[in-house]
Amino acid sequence: MSFALSAPDLARALIGATLHVRGCTGIITETEAYTPDDPASHSFPGPTKRNASMFGPPGHAYVYRSYGIHWCLNVVGLPGHAVLIRALEPLDGIAAMIHRRGRAAPLTTGPGMLAQALGITGSDDGRPFGTAEFHLVLGPPTEIVIGPRIGITKAADWLRRYGKKGSKHLSRPFPSSV
Repeated sequence: MSFALSAPDLARALIGATLHVRGCTGIITETEAYTPDDPASHSFPGPTKRNASMFGPPGHAYVYRSYGIHWCLNVVGLPGHAVLIRALEPLDGIAAMIHRRGRAAPLTTGPGMLAQALGITGSDDGRPFGTAEFHLVLGPPTEIVIGPRIGITKAADWLRRYGKKGSKHLSRPFPSSV
């Protein structure tokens, strides 16, 4: 898979992809796109120590801590473009996910929960997707729903949240009027 795409294109392509992390596997059901011209993006001010991975090679992870509490996993596309993985449908390694989360539900229906279930930490920042323990495989084309992003205040009305239509594994339902 070529990751050298704009964040909106990559975000759509990742819906239905299979994510493999340290023996845990799931189908990506929800993403959000962030670009350098987006005031809500960490890349908006330009390269910094914190966002360096966003300006690195495509197909690498950009991992950051949200609100100083939760790790969040992103896939880097073109320079300054990243896609937040918001939710996935767990397939394998579910016992390990439950152990890491300390509960069975909700398990991976939010970016912080997903990262915790997969054992994602700051040490994964900059890691390439493409090793046996850390990779993505595109899935067949799937119907996608689009809506505004969640949990941001800047450019909150931009339609850059993507989900697998009909999935029960979303962080929140998509508005039906969009």
